[in-house]
Amino acid sequence: MKRCHLPSGLLQAIPFIIPANWSAEQALAVFELLDDLRHQIWTHYQVPLCELLREQRRPFNESDTLNLPFDDPPF
Repeated sequence: MKRCHLPSGLLQAIPFIIPANWSAEQALAVFELLDDLRHQIWTHYQVPLCELLREQRRPFNESDTLNLPFDDPPF
């Protein structure tokens, strides 16, 4: 089975089957629906999403390890 690399970075997920025989109109309708959904989520959650993305993408700082509990494994 071919492993799919998702934009989310997830390596394990429940497979979602997309029919291979959609018409161009059907594929465009789904594409537009997802685009509209993405736009609405971004419009509503823009500030917290930006903050979360900034936090997740910031470079690792060794001082961050000072906040880990001592019994927490380093891996």
